[in-house]
Amino acid sequence: MTARPAASGTIDPLRRATLRAGALVLGFSLLPRPARAEFNAMGVPPVANQALAGSLKRTPMLDAWIRIAADGRVTVFTGKVELGTGVRTALLQIAAEQLDVAPAAIDFITGDTGRTPNEGYTAGSHTIADSGTALLHAAAQVRALVVQGAAAQWKVAPDILSTRAGTVIAPDGRNMHYGLALRGVDLHRAARVKSPLKDAGAYTVIGASLPRVDIPAKLTGGASYVQDMRLPHMVHARVVRPPAYGARLLSADVKAAQRMAGVLKVLVDGDYLAVVAADEWQAILAMRVLSAGAKWSRGAALPAADTIHATLRALPAQDIVVDDRRAPRSAAVTTIKNRYTKQYVLHGSIGPSCSVALLDGGRLTVWTHTQGVYPLRAAIAEMLSMPPDAVRCIHTESAGCYGQNGADDVAADAALIARAMPGRPVRVQLMRDQENQWEPYAPAMNTEVSASLDAGGRICDWHYELWSGSHNERPGNAGKLIPAQLLAKPFTPSPSLPMPMPEGGGDRNAVPLYAFANSKVINHFLPVTPLRTSAMRSLGAHINLFAIEGMMDELAAAARADPVEFRLRHLEDSRARDVIRAAASKFGWERRERQRRRDHGFGFAFGQYKNLMAYVALAVEIRVERSTGGVHIVRVAAAVDCGQGVNPDGIRNQIEGGILQSASWTLYERLQFGPDGIASIDWASYPIMRYSNVPAKVEVVLIDRPGAPFLGVAEAAQGPMAGALGNALADATGKRWHDLPLAGPHLMA
Repeated sequence: MTARPAASGTIDPLRRATLRAGALVLGFSLLPRPARAEFNAMGVPPVANQALAGSLKRTPMLDAWIRIAADGRVTVFTGKVELGTGVRTALLQIAAEQLDVAPAAIDFITGDTGRTPNEGYTAGSHTIADSGTALLHAAAQVRALVVQGAAAQWKVAPDILSTRAGTVIAPDGRNMHYGLALRGVDLHRAARVKSPLKDAGAYTVIGASLPRVDIPAKLTGGASYVQDMRLPHMVHARVVRPPAYGARLLSADVKAAQRMAGVLKVLVDGDYLAVVAADEWQAILAMRVLSAGAKWSRGAALPAADTIHATLRALPAQDIVVDDRRAPRSAAVTTIKNRYTKQYVLHGSIGPSCSVALLDGGRLTVWTHTQGVYPLRAAIAEMLSMPPDAVRCIHTESAGCYGQNGADDVAADAALIARAMPGRPVRVQLMRDQENQWEPYAPAMNTEVSASLDAGGRICDWHYELWSGSHNERPGNAGKLIPAQLLAKPFTPSPSLPMPMPEGGGDRNAVPLYAFANSKVINHFLPVTPLRTSAMRSLGAHINLFAIEGMMDELAAAARADPVEFRLRHLEDSRARDVIRAAASKFGWERRERQRRRDHGFGFAFGQYKNLMAYVALAVEIRVERSTGGVHIVRVAAAVDCGQGVNPDGIRNQIEGGILQSASWTLYERLQFGPDGIASIDWASYPIMRYSNVPAKVEVVLIDRPGAPFLGVAEAAQGPMAGALGNALADATGKRWHDLPLAGPHLMA
């Protein structure tokens, strides 16, 4: 079979509008720009009642969150999903606590467009803060309705009744389960602004380290992930992606693949190629033959990795002032200027992305590890010209996520192929090189910071600028999906928009929490960049806190002040001061000089994630191996304040995981690419932190605040860990290193 001829000229097909077959596709929205940016960022429905708590603002009906059957069985729903962070367990604890129902007695449903509320994306450490808060209040209000229902039936005052284990109990010993108590009571009602919450001091489930409900099957080899799914009559598919951005299909030897054993169908649609077979190995073999027989145009050349930051700074930018504070100031006696850079970084999910889809009776079901089932449903429905209600997306865990990896793209693959195989479940899994080559990367970034000290050793002026492409290209429309871009009638990606503060994208955590009278922060947002990029855990907070905390150490040295004391000098937030003191105490910061050894360094850093989520401070000790340029993390001590802690063990897991993940990014990770395309197609060409480099000791101190609002913790350690590593390396080597990754031959003596 011969495909349509390649278009002449060089194109950038990656993330923007592409002209194909002489057609120009235009799109517009009636939403104001800030509203479009918010929806594109989190995929949430509009606010219904601003006065309500958490996600109740957007989904206020109680029965969207909690339902109680006539037999007393309780079902709880959340639009958020489990990504390996333990939120399924924590959300279950919150609901169980306020309902007075044992966690094991609750049917807990997550991320399903056919059943759960639309909470947009599980991202930005919002799950406990938004969904957890909604469940806290919804559960308390439902429990009150249960008590009122029982009181009406017994003709007694509600305040004399109590609840325990899904049962309402009267002082005389009478009892009835919740299903009986709710006879005649309709939970399809809007939540109230005020909720009859339990006294936080009486909590027994919230604040306990309940074992994670998602772990047993993972430890025992049970079916845990979408990769493990096996449905009756299921077939397997593999796709053939273009070899480079902008490559166009010239021809494909379809017949060679069709003749292979087990092959059921070969799909060719524009630049889109896929093969379906009876079993997975047959699909892989056929994919290899189809790939070998396909001829492509060269595609667009990428810039050189070594000059990427100059390339980015030369691109058209949208300049956004995100902070501008001016006040009378004392004269500056010292000014320090620095530039910091970060390379493109892979998600590097251990399990390549996978999805299963079934088209049956005109209805499409997609099992997917997307972080946003509702936005993905809208994009797939648009791609297939189906009504959204005819598409159901069900979240199913995967062996890898944290940001936008290939999950949404492979779900689109499964949907497209399932349309061609009605009545048969279709399982599609990407190959490692496909995942690495086509996933959206964490953007390369660079920043410039200039800061001045007055004669009293205080910061009197702060100026910060950053250059970054988009950190959010999630499927707000079909054009964000790679398969939809490759079709003969391609879909056009919606324009890239900056994510508004205080959430931010590249400018996340670019505004220091420190008290500076004079401060200006500018985000040079780059709407078009040469590589495909999107969300990676913590977004711009990783490099912004690396730069801010590095500058704080340099300013402390110029002021001849201890780094911890210098930070406290510039902080007015009492909770920030508490976590800094707790981390310093746990680490033994004041005793560090007595413990100093050759080629060892100590570093400290602090941040409040997005300046509105969890506070984290941490100290590290490292050892530099001068013969190889290796960096070994000897120990880490961290303190975290995330308000009311739900599951202490889960919180520690997230801080520890964030420390390890950030250490890998900060020390080792950078995407290899060049004019010929993406070179990091396997683990040999994309090194990550190995087990031998894991910190020898990590300690986490929790500052619990019962009754305080939940603050998201999952992404809170990444920025501070980067800052502490940079400061420790400067302490160990006597030289400040500004470019990530930090480890390597340049550290060799």
